Amino acid sequence: MKVRRHYTFNGYVQGVGFRWRARFAADAHNCTGWVENKWDGSVEMEIQGEEADIDEVIEEIRDGSYIEIRDMESSDMPLEKFERRFRVRG
Repeated sequence: MKVRRHYTFNGYVQGVGFRWRARFAADAHNCTGWVENKWDGSVEMEIQGEEADIDEVIEEIRDGSYIEIRDMESSDMPLEKFERRFRVRG
């Protein structure tokens, strides 16, 4: 069953390849959505796909060199019916 989640990541998450790692992991797991850096140093992401695939994407981001997620908030969102890809914003 597909789900859509909104995430906010805090820690050492900007300037370390976080967004590109997220994009490549999302593409590899057939997830759609977006990721972007925020002005406060956090990274925001919306991702849509099978729950197990989203969990894999999060694990691949966590395993990234130099990335240190100290805090992660998530919430469920309604599905985006017509979204076809995962993109880096900003």
